[in-house]
Amino acid sequence: MIAASSHLGTSDLATSNLSTSYLAADATAPLTTAGPAQLVIAALVGIAAIVALIVWGKLHPFLSLMLGSAVLALVAGIGLTDTFTAFTKGVGSTVGGTGVLIALGAIIGMLLVKSGGADAIVEGFLDRTTAGKLPWVMAALAFVIGIPLFFEVGVVLLIPVVMLAAKRARQPVILLGIPALAGLSALHGLVPPHPGPLIAIDALGANLGLTLGLGLIVAVPCVVLAGPVAGKFMARWVPIPAPDTFTAGEPVAEEDRPGVAVSLSVVLLPVVLMLLRTLVETAWAGGTGNPAHSLVMFAGTPLVALLATSLYAMWVLGMRGGRGLKEVSDLVGASFAGIAGILLIVGAGGGFKETLVASGVAGVIGDWLSGAAISPLLAAWLVAVFIRLATGSATVATITAAGIMAPIATGLDPATTALMVLAIGAGSVFFSHVNDAGFWLVKEYFGMTVPQTLKTWSLMETILSVVGLITVMLLGLVV
Repeated sequence: MIAASSHLGTSDLATSNLSTSYLAADATAPLTTAGPAQLVIAALVGIAAIVALIVWGKLHPFLSLMLGSAVLALVAGIGLTDTFTAFTKGVGSTVGGTGVLIALGAIIGMLLVKSGGADAIVEGFLDRTTAGKLPWVMAALAFVIGIPLFFEVGVVLLIPVVMLAAKRARQPVILLGIPALAGLSALHGLVPPHPGPLIAIDALGANLGLTLGLGLIVAVPCVVLAGPVAGKFMARWVPIPAPDTFTAGEPVAEEDRPGVAVSLSVVLLPVVLMLLRTLVETAWAGGTGNPAHSLVMFAGTPLVALLATSLYAMWVLGMRGGRGLKEVSDLVGASFAGIAGILLIVGAGGGFKETLVASGVAGVIGDWLSGAAISPLLAAWLVAVFIRLATGSATVATITAAGIMAPIATGLDPATTALMVLAIGAGSVFFSHVNDAGFWLVKEYFGMTVPQTLKTWSLMETILSVVGLITVMLLGLVV
């Protein structure tokens, strides 16, 4: 993953729970003695401050989250000298855990793009495809490309292909573009190692491998219904032809590209390692101490899986492509520039979440939701939807919803906790509109008006979110 995403913000994420560790460590020294009503007001005021600063003040989300945390702390009655105590703790924990995984993902994404491996995957999917199958192929292609790449990177990579394919097939660009966008958006919101799901996994103490497996299951109907199925109708409403020209940038010479199989192996290696760990952990629970069991558990740890994949990508996409170690190292260094913004946002989001927990706000809201006649999965989705609509940021929605739902997650079984992560992820992509940078990115790339973007992109995001919730709820009945 090589670019920060607003569509979007623990060495072992499978067992960590930052939200509860803070309370455990400081249970005898609460930061505030405010009552429930004051704490709820503090949460609302803090969130409102973040919304106002991002939407109307046009302030960067990093500073908005930082100032919103301060507002929340002060209204909750936390002393002035302790205003940023929980915030700094949350920033350090989040960047130290989730941030490292994002950095490794950035290396993989950079090498895929610069080596031409991503192009090889794209052309491999499109080879010998009939016009009628193009929407489905675009959705499948985006699904695969979307595993290791940030949303914006996937858009930049796939849009030239969408335009070219639409032009050759003489089909509306929306017919092919919506399936591609659905695939990218579903993976971005539901499947680690994307930042949003990683943040929620971290905050709720979910099992990463289990969440990854369930996330892929949930993503399939989301992509199918929000992509090729919905795109067929949207293309009638907005029958935009592909432009005559579209500059995709300087391509990598075909003879210098890695093969499709090699490129796909880089994309799928971390997924396979993490899923294998989950299977072994479930089916071979009594194998603790066995060397093979220990090796699989070690290799499937998120940090190890992504580190191994990064080193593998440096070899098969970098050095085997004719680059020297110095050139490959330069590409690795260049990949970090694109994630500076997302690391800051994710870190500040972790700080805001930790302030929610330390002040007791998350506990109060969690107690209320626990006593309410509503499914915790539905509650998680609704909280994420509210924050998404207000701020336009999937990352901020994920961070805030995860912080609020953390107390409830402590009493859930692993499968339900993983499904709560996915419910939050589904809610975080609900109805992208004018306060989301992704809205404008799609509008400009496709050359649509604001109403046309609302009838296509925004509706697609809403369908994806609702289908995601329904699928999560159905899975909750059987797992």
